[in-house]
Amino acid sequence: MKSNHNQHENRVHQNTGSHDHRIDHSKMDHNKMDHGKTDHGDHGSVPMGMAGHDHHKMMIEDFKKRFWVSLILTIPILVFSPMIQMFLGYEWLLPGNAYILFALSSVVYFWGGLPFLKGFYEEVKAKNPGMMTLIAMAISIAYFYSTATVFGLQGMDFFWELATLIDIMLLGHWLEMKSVLGASKALQLLVSLMPAEAHRINKDNQAEDVKLDMLEINDVILIKPGEKIPADGIITEGSSYVNESMLTGESRPVKKEKDNKVIGGAINGNGSLKVKVEHTGKDSYLNKVITLVAEAQKTKSKMQNLSDRAAKWLTYIALTIGFGTLAVWLIAGYPFVFALERMVTVMVITCPHALGLAIPLVVAISISVSAQHGLLIRNRTAFEESRKITVLIFDKTGTLTTGNFGVTRFESISEISAEEMLRIASALEQSSEHPIAVGIIDKVKELDLLIPEAENFNAITGKGVEAIVEGKAVKVVSPGYLKEKDLPIPDGAFSSKAETVVFVIINENVAGYIALADNIRPESEDAVRTFKKNGIKVMMATGDNETVAKAVSDELGLDGYFSEVFPHQKVEIIKDLQSKGEFVAMTGDGVNDAPALAQANVGIAVGSGTDVAVETADIVLVNSNPKDIANLILFGKATYKKMIQNIAWATGYNVIAIPLAAGVFYSSGFVLGPAVGAVFMSLSTIIVAINAQLLKRQIN
Repeated sequence: MKSNHNQHENRVHQNTGSHDHRIDHSKMDHNKMDHGKTDHGDHGSVPMGMAGHDHHKMMIEDFKKRFWVSLILTIPILVFSPMIQMFLGYEWLLPGNAYILFALSSVVYFWGGLPFLKGFYEEVKAKNPGMMTLIAMAISIAYFYSTATVFGLQGMDFFWELATLIDIMLLGHWLEMKSVLGASKALQLLVSLMPAEAHRINKDNQAEDVKLDMLEINDVILIKPGEKIPADGIITEGSSYVNESMLTGESRPVKKEKDNKVIGGAINGNGSLKVKVEHTGKDSYLNKVITLVAEAQKTKSKMQNLSDRAAKWLTYIALTIGFGTLAVWLIAGYPFVFALERMVTVMVITCPHALGLAIPLVVAISISVSAQHGLLIRNRTAFEESRKITVLIFDKTGTLTTGNFGVTRFESISEISAEEMLRIASALEQSSEHPIAVGIIDKVKELDLLIPEAENFNAITGKGVEAIVEGKAVKVVSPGYLKEKDLPIPDGAFSSKAETVVFVIINENVAGYIALADNIRPESEDAVRTFKKNGIKVMMATGDNETVAKAVSDELGLDGYFSEVFPHQKVEIIKDLQSKGEFVAMTGDGVNDAPALAQANVGIAVGSGTDVAVETADIVLVNSNPKDIANLILFGKATYKKMIQNIAWATGYNVIAIPLAAGVFYSSGFVLGPAVGAVFMSLSTIIVAINAQLLKRQIN
């Protein structure tokens, strides 16, 4: 991985012959973004972190409590409502009946309807009317008109309509909020990658523990084996293998020695390091990743969901037809009370109960069914839009591949078996921190082989290791050692450029070889084939080197790939594709993928990845199977279809009911009464509920 960002040239390779399409990101100015104008308030977005998570849970409990209390109060409102009694054919009026209904309905309106009244205020303030505006408008007209009838205005009250509408809307929002996971903890998880303290070397050359915010540039810090690196810096003493996979996407631990750079948040291997601090606080690599995630999430949160778009249009329709009805009847010379009743009936009917359940029911069912099939939906809007995906970008490590640097092949060319050769070689690797050694030991343990003891162990500088094992002189060496000693390289040793190959020499004879690589997932090839069949371009963006990236791309038949990319460059790749009109989905599993997952139209994390990637993504593949993404897209299309059908059912009857309520056929002696309108609404609600249940049949 090249460390100089300014000299780094990010390449996109497309499998269209010999052409090499390149994007030079060194020319991109990343310093022109005006962060000072970023609104860090919580208005219009979901709060983050534990506070946001708790706030979300409190909101769910609040809607639940308001629903049950309002429902209990609705029962006597329905029982004592004259319109319901007329409709059901009974009469049971109490002394002061109208005032009892007014009192009960006032509690339901002002307390049960408070979230919608607040939402209406926020939407009006933002000049963006949606579902809250439509609900608030309907319940307010019903309440104030009904109150006027109690205190002298001629007409029949709508208190029963007001109460049932609030009940159903509270139920719908409660269901919806329960279905969607709490606010993202991505930024807090990113921060948690950093240790709380650092071992700073003082003037007496002694290590002292200090808080991270006390570190200054040029301080020297000690990083012990297995610890997280607390700040970006340059190694001044020591060497070790550093695991940066969660940060950069490099699939194997990278050897770091004097004068090499290290990144805060990476995990040190078995060696001790002394590092001179280069970046602290807001200038650190990890903090830049955090900023990218925050900015991308804030931008995405402004997307409108489907039900809000439908509600916005219904609001305009209700206002236009409602006031139009009032004006027409007044111009025609009818009394104001009659014209007002027509207007109120139209506007109350325009906000159907079913619309409050149309989308939340589908969302609740789709999220539940998806979870049963390995798809955890965290962002409903992105899930709705998954049907639009035209380009799918995969991270390599841990997504298309397993993320583990393991043994892929081992062959013997001597009289001993391949397993025996592997067993003998493992004796030299059991105490090493090198990723090749770890991979070999893991394979030996998997095969349940007994690792023998090694004597007279010795490292062959830059070439491998040697020791005496069970009386035999054994070496595990690189290809360079064989060339240097003019030893033959076995046929078939280098069958894949994605593999690293070491050779086993026993008593000065080449006994065989062991190939290691970050293995491609068995499901990846089928998944890529399915996407291409559905007209979706498949590309890869990885922090890994060009050779490995090309080998994986060729093996899977991808449409193109980007190699040796940093997190900000993955974001730039996605932005570039989006600017060309592509609807981009990003799939990844590491911290380096978090900004790209947030920037993408649909961010998909594999469940076996880091918590940061999972919390930043819109959708999580619980089983880490790339083929599940195909199911996601197909199910997303089915879900969207159900939403459209439900909105059609929830609003379609308005085409008939609104003109009738407005009095189009009044001259023929027919006007749609509120009771008949209630029948239409009830039927619409039942159809919506049944249709949503049919979604369960849409996923295999």
